[in-house]
Amino acid sequence: MIARLKAKPLIVWQLACAGALAALIARQAEGYSALSIVGNILFGNLVVTAAIVAAAWGLNHFHRMWRQRGSYVFHDGARLYRGSDASWPLASIRDAVVERSDIGIASLRLVIDDDSEVTRALVPLYLLDDAPEAVRGAVLFAASGVRGFPTGSVMN
Repeated sequence: MIARLKAKPLIVWQLACAGALAALIARQAEGYSALSIVGNILFGNLVVTAAIVAAAWGLNHFHRMWRQRGSYVFHDGARLYRGSDASWPLASIRDAVVERSDIGIASLRLVIDDDSEVTRALVPLYLLDDAPEAVRGAVLFAASGVRGFPTGSVMN
């Protein structure tokens, strides 16, 4: 286990998505029979239907993260896993850096040795239960252990 997630932000995001989902469904559900209500939800205002799908996806995403919060980032000696949806070979990890997105959310990102200039998102910093430096050090220590002598244990 390399990184755990905070439970409170995940619960807040789940509640926000569930509230948005309920409000959007209530807004879209009009009719006198169950068939007309379902038809109006699915084929009524398509923008609201798309927002319903987005809210349901967000609820599912944050619930899955909440279930995995105890060991969200972990490795098995060969691969580094982020939850159950992404993994990278430890040997291809060059660095872990903190970057801000276009909207200002800082996240810990991986620099992967695959000749691309794109970093891979590991976890947003506001969700980390551990210090970002400790998580970065653990990722680099795990990655360096695969390459041979663990460089994280070398004294300067």
